[in-house]
Amino acid sequence: MDMWNDLLVTGVPLLDKAIRTVCVYLALAVLLRLAGKRELAQLTGFDLVVMLLLSNVVQNAVIGPDNSLWGGLFGAIVLLAANAVTVRLAEAVPLVGWWFKGKPTVLASHGAYIPSALRRLGLRRSDVDQAILQQGGSSVADTQSVTLEPGGALLVRLRPEEENASAGDMAEIRERLDRIERLLREQASRGENTKGQAP
Repeated sequence: MDMWNDLLVTGVPLLDKAIRTVCVYLALAVLLRLAGKRELAQLTGFDLVVMLLLSNVVQNAVIGPDNSLWGGLFGAIVLLAANAVTVRLAEAVPLVGWWFKGKPTVLASHGAYIPSALRRLGLRRSDVDQAILQQGGSSVADTQSVTLEPGGALLVRLRPEEENASAGDMAEIRERLDRIERLLREQASRGENTKGQAP
């Protein structure tokens, strides 16, 4: 009987647990927003340690003196619901979306880094260079712009002359070549016909 009591009877009222969970969720969302997009862009070993410790530090603030199965499941449900509401609210209300997501930050423009943006976000040029290489460029000089998006993704736009041809581009080139060959054949056959008609 004691086992069922430990599993199902919560140590704190459910309203208390719901308030704790929502408060911790909002506080962490604000702290991560203030920490910057770099935390989301690339998790270094140190960042991973901080994230793991952070989850352990806030655990007691969420569950309180409650180790029951039902209490843990209820906390997880409230956490997922708070996240779903926040995401929908951020999409529906632009000001809320800006506050929780932020806006893109331009790291490089017209083939040159913006040092102040890199410094502000705590990004190294070598990290951005790696993203440029992965997207087909050889250096920042090949880029039109490099942007750190609110979700932490690095978006690299190569200069038009540096971009790879797409399958659609190749199909269009083939079609044009076929047309040119057809025209040349027609012109050659007309030339042979006029030679044959000459007295």
